[in-house]
This record gives sequence, C-alpha cells and structure tokens, in this order.
Amino acid sequence: MAHEPLTQADVLLEGFLALDTPEGFRAELIEGEIVVTPPPDGDHEEYINLVLKQVIRRSRTDMDYSGNKGLKLKSGGACPKNHAIPDGTFAPTELKLFRGAESWMPCEGVAMVVEVTSTKAAADREAKRRCYARGGIPLYLLVDREASSVTLFRDPERDDYRQHCTFPFGKPLALPEPFAFELETTEFL
Repeated sequence: MAHEPLTQADVLLEGFLALDTPEGFRAELIEGEIVVTPPPDGDHEEYINLVLKQVIRRSRTDMDYSGNKGLKLKSGGACPKNHAIPDGTFAPTELKLFRGAESWMPCEGVAMVVEVTSTKAAADREAKRRCYARGGIPLYLLVDREASSVTLFRDPERDDYRQHCTFPFGKPLALPEPFAFELETTEFL
C-alpha cells in the first residue's frame, strides 16, 4: 500500500512529539522551531501567583486555571501546527475545558493566556503572541520582567492582535469581560 511521503513539517512534528525532556523542562513547537525552557525561578512563579489570585478572587466570571497546559494552535506558512505551553491558561468554569483534556488540547474556549518573561523573553513578546492570535485566543497578558511592565493584547486577527495596552508595574490594568476588573500590579514591583 502506498503512503503519502512525509513532509519536513510532518517529520518536525513527529520528532517534537517524541521528545523526552529532562524533568521540569518543557518543550514547545513555536513557528517551526523547537524551544526547550528550563524550570522557572521563584520570581517567575510569584508573578503567576499574583495574577492567579486576583483572577480567582475578582473576576466577574468564574474561571478555571491550568498552569503549563499544552495548547495546539494554528501555524503560519508551511510550519506544523504550533504547540505552545502558556505559563497560565484561563477558561470559564462552566466550559469544564480542562476536564478530560489531552496533554495537547485545542484552544477553543480559552479566555486568556498569561506569559511571564524569562530566558526566552523575545519568544514571549513576538512568536508566542502571533501563535495565540492565530489560535483566536481573545486575551494575551504578558508580564515583562525586563521592561517592568504588563501588556494586554486583545482582538486577535490573523497573525496578531489588533489592540494592546502596556502599563508599568505599579499601575492597574483593566481586564475586559469576561474578567471585568482592574489587575493591580503594585505587588509586581
């Protein structure tokens, strides 16, 4: 029986999915490149914790959270489907999006993803932003430790977000529906 020949993208995706990364490390396939990230430092986790607590306590819509959840996202060009692992993923509780989900799940229903910059800050600022926009994720919150700022990207269209606003740490950032509250960033200082 004849089989279709494997494309370079197929080979890359198969190799990526077969990776066995060291404990605590995570591997992602972003715009045709395999990115391996070491375990985060304590400050990185503190920023995630500060966002998580506020969303759980203050969001108008009850939200479920998953840290380091694998998402399958559309790709650009001839690259295989992107496989990104946001630092944090929020979805309305009523959707039960994470229940029974595979290691790599589709992104439909995700309300917001959060990234905190670390060793691969440029990927968080550029490549991952494009991936999340292509996936149609309505909100992308970037906590940029180097710039001491938070940026909210919204209104995804094709390869990017049409709107974004950036505030320095210490200034509140308004999160729109379904969250509908001001994220306080004073503790980020």
